[in-house]
Amino acid sequence: MTIRTVVAPAVALDSVTRTYRSRAGSVHALRGVTHAFAAGTFTAIMGPSGSGKSTLLQLAAGLDKPTGGRIYIGGTDIGGLRETALTKFRRTAMAFIFQSYNLLDALSAFDNVVLPTRLAGLPVDRAAVTDALGRVGLRDLSERRPPELSGGQQQRVAIARALYGKPDVLFADEPTGALDRNTGRDVLDLIRDLAEGGQTVVMVTHDPLAASYAGEALFLADGQIVGRLQHTHASAIAQRMSELEQR
Repeated sequence: MTIRTVVAPAVALDSVTRTYRSRAGSVHALRGVTHAFAAGTFTAIMGPSGSGKSTLLQLAAGLDKPTGGRIYIGGTDIGGLRETALTKFRRTAMAFIFQSYNLLDALSAFDNVVLPTRLAGLPVDRAAVTDALGRVGLRDLSERRPPELSGGQQQRVAIARALYGKPDVLFADEPTGALDRNTGRDVLDLIRDLAEGGQTVVMVTHDPLAASYAGEALFLADGQIVGRLQHTHASAIAQRMSELEQR
């Protein structure tokens, strides 16, 4: 008799809704989204402005709470965690890369890499930090602070932080939005390497070229998943985006 081991998705959304209320009325940012992101995959989230892609990322990362439905990270229902427990869970299970880099100017590149580890009260492996910085081409710049680095170098520090922490999931929000095309491609190569190394990457982007680096592009419109493309070229992704924007 063969016993099969069921592996939980790295990220799973089950009938997730998010409604924002204001004096002008209710805005339904997500409308019952159900989707599973398998471990070790790289998925690009795309859609027109207001489609719900950023809301999906924020909810999946536990940075916002859904109005309805459940969100699981590696089988853990993050909606069932108290705020302190959720913060600790994020520090060990997730990493984040944003367009604005989210580095502390007063800290060196080295100290920015290890900041989540120190906040979690865990020991620092200096050799592993140096190795992570080396893998993104910053071994000799580890003592420089963010203002002394270019935009591309600052984004590499954020990637080194993800490499060092070895989180199960990396959430990226427009990670190449502030970079020139060549630097952006280098950063996308590094992010793709993380997925090929076993980490799960969920990336929001408006750029078809950036999305083409992912194994799958997931399309949202009006708060719902309306399609997907797997292992395809930027031209096909751009065509799909054009169709959605003309709806």
